[in-house]
Amino acid sequence: MKYKQINNNSINQIMLILIIVLILILVFSSLSYYLPGFLGAITLYILFRKSYFHLTEVRRWSKPLASIFFIVLSIVFIVLPLWALIDYLIAQLNSFLGNREEIVQKFNMLKEYMADKPLLKDIDMSDAALLTFLQNLTRYVPSILNSVAEVAINIVVALFVLYFMQVHSKRMEITIYRALPFSRMSKQEIWDEVNMMVRSNALGIPILGFFQGVVAIVGYWIFGVESYILLGLLTGVASIIPILGTMAIYVPICLVAFATGSLGNAIGLTLYCFFLVGGIDNILRFTILKTIGNVPPMITVFGVLLGLNLFGMLGLIFGPLILSSIGVLIKVYSNEYGKGIVRDYSRPRVLQQKDSPDENG
Repeated sequence: MKYKQINNNSINQIMLILIIVLILILVFSSLSYYLPGFLGAITLYILFRKSYFHLTEVRRWSKPLASIFFIVLSIVFIVLPLWALIDYLIAQLNSFLGNREEIVQKFNMLKEYMADKPLLKDIDMSDAALLTFLQNLTRYVPSILNSVAEVAINIVVALFVLYFMQVHSKRMEITIYRALPFSRMSKQEIWDEVNMMVRSNALGIPILGFFQGVVAIVGYWIFGVESYILLGLLTGVASIIPILGTMAIYVPICLVAFATGSLGNAIGLTLYCFFLVGGIDNILRFTILKTIGNVPPMITVFGVLLGLNLFGMLGLIFGPLILSSIGVLIKVYSNEYGKGIVRDYSRPRVLQQKDSPDENG
């Protein structure tokens, strides 16, 4: 009886793939501390890619000079504003949480207000619950302070990696393009999805948070909310929270307004927050954000939950990308191996450098 042997080429390919995968696992597990820096470099590379090629190929800038230019732009318009925002929020939160007497006073007024209200009266508003909440909240401030060094190191890593990614962009893109064992059409679909998801989340999330924060600050100021700048900034930051979003901040503020202020002022604040602070989310998604990238809400919500657990803050960008990649890979599988699908490769779509990487750089 003759036994059919496995082709040696197949065995060699499988062994080579396994070795590559094992080495990648070893590398990423050892350098997991710097993973946010690498992800940040990828994000900045995709955001600056078209402009970088325009400067180096049309304007004839040298590659190192163009890369340094974009690194300086990143520091001035991304790193320094974020650093200033975090520094301000930490100082204000420390001051706010340090005034425990005022917090307890407003908490007791809120507890009295909620005591006879349907649904609200079932929420645990005991002194022990308040103390536990404050203790849990104050634990995050030292952890944020301790992570400042980690954030700074990863910023340096991101800018360092970005420099070499840009200077050696052609060689890097050609290598990745040729390594993908797919047709030209499938490679184009993968690139389109990665480009769209990174740009839509890296640009869309800050735009959404900024406008919601500004609208919230104006509303809190109009209706006499104390610490309106701090609470407005927290409202903008809360826009990244899945499902709840800005409601995590403005709903407690409105409840405190009902418990401590005039009824008309509290009603006005509630309507303002619901229709303007919350409504601007929908307005931006159907206007500005749709032009950047039309990401389905389900992918955004569950992608953010996934990404925050895996990558921290940069999970806001790469979490939705991981989820959306499932659909893209299914489409690629259909393109490459699907039966009964007519595919015309005689006239493939030309991959322009300004849009996506190709074999010609």
